Amino acid sequence: MTAAPVVIVGGGFGGLYTALALAARRGHPPILLIEPNERFLFLPLLYELLSGEVQSWEIAPRYDTLLAGKGVAWLKDRVSRIDGNLHTVETASGQKLPYSRLVIATGARVNSFGIPGVEEHCLGFRSLADVEQLQALVAQLRRTQRPLQRLAVVGAGASGVELACKLADSLAGSAAVELIEQGETLLTAAKSFNREQANLALVRKDVRLRLRTQVVGVAAGQLSLQTSAAGQAGGAAGPLSIEKLAVNGVIWTAGLKFEAPSIEPPAATDRRGRLLCQADLQLLGHPNLFALGDIAQVEGDEPLAATAQVAFQQAENLAANLPKSLAGEALEPFQYNDLGEMMSLGEGDAALTGAGLTLAGPAAFQLRRLAYLSRLPSKGHQLRVATGWLSNTSWLSSLNWLAKS
Repeated sequence: MTAAPVVIVGGGFGGLYTALALAARRGHPPILLIEPNERFLFLPLLYELLSGEVQSWEIAPRYDTLLAGKGVAWLKDRVSRIDGNLHTVETASGQKLPYSRLVIATGARVNSFGIPGVEEHCLGFRSLADVEQLQALVAQLRRTQRPLQRLAVVGAGASGVELACKLADSLAGSAAVELIEQGETLLTAAKSFNREQANLALVRKDVRLRLRTQVVGVAAGQLSLQTSAAGQAGGAAGPLSIEKLAVNGVIWTAGLKFEAPSIEPPAATDRRGRLLCQADLQLLGHPNLFALGDIAQVEGDEPLAATAQVAFQQAENLAANLPKSLAGEALEPFQYNDLGEMMSLGEGDAALTGAGLTLAGPAAFQLRRLAYLSRLPSKGHQLRVATGWLSNTSWLSSLNWLAKS
């Protein structure tokens, strides 16, 4: 009788990299990845796809290509229910599948916070479809060249800042870019050097940063903002007022929502919906269930950033722990190693902090690309992408300049 597989729910960074790392181990158990999309998306380079600095096949390879010959089965479906008592998962298509161990890596989705009009009138920036819509909008604004054209990016975290910089470059002055943040500063969780470089980049690109400004409603062609009298960068707090801002488009990057599939018996979650885990990433009260990435939260620990490097490291830890769990051995706790922070700040520009290094500008941009090249899934895909990049004379020139710097 064939043993039930290790089932991995979700093919983002956490899920896919766990599957690949587990499959690379000698004598690994059967592995089934359940993911409804046809392509994996390397989100940190989505900004470069928007600006045309990378191609879609480079950052969005197909799962069937990535997993071919790896010993990982892929089911194009979505998990709707997990039965912890029967050790089965139910899918949207009606299948009921057994598992020996289950890994939940369903990530996060955009959080509208219940603000009227966000879901109806805002673009996201987490999929290839989002990029295509935004590229079409940028092309339209560049063609029309009408006065007072404006795009608004809501949320001045890393996604919002990187997106605002790329948009400003892509629009080339054909529309203004406004970056709207309800907090006191941009990039609250970032390294101070990167925050300073981001502020400088926004000023250079003439992106208007509105701090202490909350979106209270979105309509077709209009934002409703609640802001202090001095809501721009550097101002002091003042009386609240409502402003109607005409816009040609709104891109929403202001927050994430966490929602795992239905689990029976119910699993413990934090107030934001993340699954509570032990230090070894095993769900509390569910010895055969594990979670990682954005959906996971170790009980009692400070939340880790929702970044790819957290998921990379958790995937390696989990790939080592799953065989131990199947063998009844003690599991290793996950320990996060902060490797630094990289941020795109426009076409050919970036900032990075890590390993005792702080760097900004074209050199940081090239180092960031090289770092992400080494993180693309599977050696075969890395080689194909590297071959394409090496055939690009402008990229080769940049590498030569970097080597001489």
